[in-house]
Amino acid sequence: MRLLTAIPVYNEQAHLEPVLAEVLRYAGDVLVVDDGSTDQTPTLLRKFPGVQVIRHPTNRGYGAGLRSAFQRTLEAGYDGLVTLDCDGQHEPSLIPQVAARLADADIVSGSRYLQVFDPGQRPPEQRRRINVEVTRWLNECLGQHLTDAFCGFKAYRARALEKFDITDDGYAMPLQVWVQAVEHGLSIVEVPVPLIYLDEARAFGGALDNAEFRLNHYRTVFQAALQRSGLAVAGGRC
Repeated sequence: MRLLTAIPVYNEQAHLEPVLAEVLRYAGDVLVVDDGSTDQTPTLLRKFPGVQVIRHPTNRGYGAGLRSAFQRTLEAGYDGLVTLDCDGQHEPSLIPQVAARLADADIVSGSRYLQVFDPGQRPPEQRRRINVEVTRWLNECLGQHLTDAFCGFKAYRARALEKFDITDDGYAMPLQVWVQAVEHGLSIVEVPVPLIYLDEARAFGGALDNAEFRLNHYRTVFQAALQRSGLAVAGGRC
C-alpha cells in the first residue's frame, strides 16, 4: 500500500525540525501543509528538500490543512493517508503500526484513552471534559463505541477520502469526518496511542479559547452535519 504521511502546521518553528526528522525515519512520502505560517516555519522546511510542501498563503485553519492533505492523497494516487500533528503530542514511531490497521478498516483513529502509557500524563481538564462530551455525542447519535473524538493521529484509505465533503476549516472538522464516515458506512477502528501534552497553554485562537464557546461551536457543527447527512432523521437518536 502506497501511503502519504501528512502533517498540518501553523507557526511550528519550535517543534518542526525534530518532529519532521523523526517522521522521516518511519514514513516514506511525507507532506507538510503549511497553513500560512508567519514564523520561521517556511525557512526551516527548506532544510528538508525531500518533503512535499503545500503552503496556504494565509492561515485558513486546521480543517483546511487536512483537506489539502486529503486532496493531495487523491490527486497523487496514493492508497492511503496517515495524519499526525507537529506539536510533539504524537509519536512518529507508531506510524507503521497505525498504518498497518488499514488492512482492517477504512479509518484508523488514535485514542489517547484506550490505554495508559504514562500515569503521570494528564490532559488539561477543560480539554478532557469537552472531549468526553463530544465523544458521548458521537457514540449516542452515530451508534459508535469511540473513546477519543479529537485525536489527530489517524490513517485513512483513499477510497474513504473520496466519500468526504468536508467544509469546516477549523478544529470542528473531525465532527464532519465522523458523521460522514458513518453516513457512508465506512469501517472505523481505534488504536491506543500515548497521551502526551507538552504545551498546555497552546491556544485554539479567538473565541474558541473559551471552553463553553468551543463546546457550543462543536455542537452547532455536529448538528449541522447530522442534518445534512440525514442521520439525525434516520437514526432518531439525536
